[in-house]
Amino acid sequence: MAGQPFIYSGQGFSLLRDKNRFVLPNVLRSTVRDSSGKDVLCLAKHSEWKCLVGFGLSRVDEFESQLEAEQTRADTAGRAFNRDKRAMQLYNFQQVPFDGSGRFTMPDALTSLANFGEELFFQGIGRSGILIWNPEELYALGDDPDFEAAIATCRSLAEAEITKAKKK
Repeated sequence: MAGQPFIYSGQGFSLLRDKNRFVLPNVLRSTVRDSSGKDVLCLAKHSEWKCLVGFGLSRVDEFESQLEAEQTRADTAGRAFNRDKRAMQLYNFQQVPFDGSGRFTMPDALTSLANFGEELFFQGIGRSGILIWNPEELYALGDDPDFEAAIATCRSLAEAEITKAKKK
């Protein structure tokens, strides 16, 4: 699969579990594993929304060409572009290991940046990676029709996961 872009597709939901861990959903786990070449999820604050973006290590190889493209677009449009500021956003990620079952511990600094509690919603967004939301932060965007499907999916997955957890 060398040279092919990794496409993150699918959704998932995780409740905080024993030992203060969440679970990276299986539907997304294999793409992260393949992209990283090991069981490592890269996590960073999303540049616009109160959520995180997750991706595999191969995505880091694309950062310099992304910076070049953004610089070119800004120059063409006659807009200012602070390359260092944008590079700081891109490269400011943490590598978080996960086990074979996808269990991982969310770093404290990232927990506060995305206002995480005891629930996470995962949404694959293609080549860019995975958005990871506190469901309440996602629900707060309910007036925006662009988030309608994600909110509906999150609610459905949350209900199923909470029902399953109560049976244990």
